[in-house]
Amino acid sequence: MQTKDNILNKKVGFISLGCDKNRVDLENIVYLITQAGFKTTKNLEEANIVIINTCSFIESARVESINSILETANLKSLMCEKIIVTGCLNHMNYADLESSLPEVDCFVKVNENSLIVDKIFKLYGLDFTDCIPKCDFNRVLSTPKHYAYLKISEGCNNFCSYCTIPFIRGRFVSEPIENLVKEATALAKQGVKELILVGQDVTKYGQDLYGHLAITELLQKLSKIDGIEWIRLLYCYPELINDDLIAEIKNNPKVVKYVDLPLQHINSNILKQMNRRTDKNKILEIIHKLKEAVPNIAIRTTFILGFPGETEADFKEVLEFLNQEKLTNVGFFPYSREEGTRAYNFPNQVHHSTKNKRVRLAYQTQEKIVENNNNNLVNQILDVIIDEVNEDYYIGRSYLSAPEIDTVVYITKNGLVYNTGDIVPVKITEVLNYDLEGEIYESTK
Repeated sequence: MQTKDNILNKKVGFISLGCDKNRVDLENIVYLITQAGFKTTKNLEEANIVIINTCSFIESARVESINSILETANLKSLMCEKIIVTGCLNHMNYADLESSLPEVDCFVKVNENSLIVDKIFKLYGLDFTDCIPKCDFNRVLSTPKHYAYLKISEGCNNFCSYCTIPFIRGRFVSEPIENLVKEATALAKQGVKELILVGQDVTKYGQDLYGHLAITELLQKLSKIDGIEWIRLLYCYPELINDDLIAEIKNNPKVVKYVDLPLQHINSNILKQMNRRTDKNKILEIIHKLKEAVPNIAIRTTFILGFPGETEADFKEVLEFLNQEKLTNVGFFPYSREEGTRAYNFPNQVHHSTKNKRVRLAYQTQEKIVENNNNNLVNQILDVIIDEVNEDYYIGRSYLSAPEIDTVVYITKNGLVYNTGDIVPVKITEVLNYDLEGEIYESTK
């Protein structure tokens, strides 16, 4: 029979899939696991328990999640005893999941993550009754120690016609400002310099709690935290970007001059069919307001191509928009037809080969824009945060780039010694296709 000590001696491994919001969930889980006394390992082959945090936003994400589960099941011939599945895949019918994936020992719903330790003990026939000590820092970071994602809300109320998020994550709920300030303060004490604010719609932050949009108020509070030097905004829906937020981005020195606007399309009719709460004219108005107020602001966005009813003319309108606005970074995705969404039953579904062709053409267009934008950066001096130290060079990011998805800067060392998290002035010297090369700028003053 298993004892508490026997169970706590087991090693726990983790697999993280999906978005940055999912990453934060797993960091919370790892904290609970380590606080309970379990040992963790990065080597899955020596793990007794493997926790897989899944994504199911679109079909390809579900396939990746299921493949990860099946691949992990092969480890049961080694050290693995239990497989636990958390995350978005679990919004599916439990009976279907349990019957189709018997390899999984336990499915944990997103709102049950706090019970993860007790669920592990129950798998071994015991109850875990010890109280895990409360701590302001309730995450074990999976990012480098100098940046972290701060999830400011959960769920979504927008119900875009193509999207499953409201059905997976539920309705929009903001985290109170005082909790976020407490968490961010703890992160700063751990060495975090860059906070990256995430939520399904960060511009909507606070509406449910305070009766008004409170993202500007949150930015002001976070900016007062010692040690936090950069605050970056992801997933700002354009229809909720107001003059107060634009002014805060412009005037607050800690708010990075970068904003992620998930546009999804530019044709007004397609936007209406998507149930987006904006149109082409309003999008252009916001982009031009941002550019006028904050010269050289970095704007990132994403587009869904091949949405039902999208014509060649609609697609060309996207290309024209790209060439006109010359945004800093743009991602393109083929429309994924998801059961349970309104768009699943829309007429005039676009053939997958056409969708993929449009994605390729859009990327080709954007690559030329990025190359031109990058050429304009040569000889400019940008503050760069160092993400990685190698033998002969550093890898970092300027304000223009979020981690893992945008341009990086390769910086020659030239005998200068810096550490990850240091923010240094870099003169851009060369364009390396999508990325940049530069050298530390030493003022002659």
